[in-house]
Amino acid sequence: MRQCKSSKKHPCDTHWKRPHRISSLLLYTVMNHSTASPECVFMAQNLTKVYGEGGAAVQALRGVNLRITQGEFVVLLGASGSGKSTLLNILGGLDNATAGTAQWLHQGETHALTGASDAELTRYRREHVGFVFQFYNLIPCLTALENVALVTDIAQDPMRPEDALAMVGLSDRMNHFVSQLSGGEQQRVAIARAIAKRPQVLLCDEPTGALDCATGIVVLQAIEKVNRELGTTTVVITHNAPIARMADRVMRMADGRIVDIQVNPHKVAAASLSW
Repeated sequence: MRQCKSSKKHPCDTHWKRPHRISSLLLYTVMNHSTASPECVFMAQNLTKVYGEGGAAVQALRGVNLRITQGEFVVLLGASGSGKSTLLNILGGLDNATAGTAQWLHQGETHALTGASDAELTRYRREHVGFVFQFYNLIPCLTALENVALVTDIAQDPMRPEDALAMVGLSDRMNHFVSQLSGGEQQRVAIARAIAKRPQVLLCDEPTGALDCATGIVVLQAIEKVNRELGTTTVVITHNAPIARMADRVMRMADGRIVDIQVNPHKVAAASLSW
């Protein structure tokens, strides 16, 4: 894929290509500038994750630094094992870091993800984060509408389930059971379920990984629409390079690090993608 470069300054872009080599003075300056910026939603500094101990230890993240802004569409691009799912899980409050800090900002207040209690992370996930995974995790004995309604029943200010399904183009399928839906339709139900609680951020882990190209593009169009029309900060992780063309920024990961950050000066619509 052709890499797009831009001279336009991004509010949270640190403009380094290998963040693990950044000087401590520059990192201090960037972090303090970003902390003061109300536009940032996520900030991470020297984020590390190690699974296991001793000789069996696996270092999944190695000092990750990042900033993500309100309403931004970010693609985390990397091969399997690069650390992108681990990073997404920490940002989503599903996993804890071994070292470093991760924070999220909401209504002018900064909240720590690293070091937060289980109760605090549960509340964060319930009220502020929508998740979309590669496998849809729908309840087969319920209709599409009922699967979405499960989330709206516990949300503070939810959409109507019908409205969430309409947004992903499934108004005519809402009363169908999971077994009556195609894989792409099931993934769009999962997206509707994620956005029905009006989350601050939408985190998508390989949302097209189990789908063919044509079906995957329909799913990406739904995610694109959510980001554009609701202003939901969106992070998509994928190993599929063409998907990066629809992002505001692309963060490439390898060996547990963000090794490159590129701004797309001209985003490509999901409908134009192919792979």
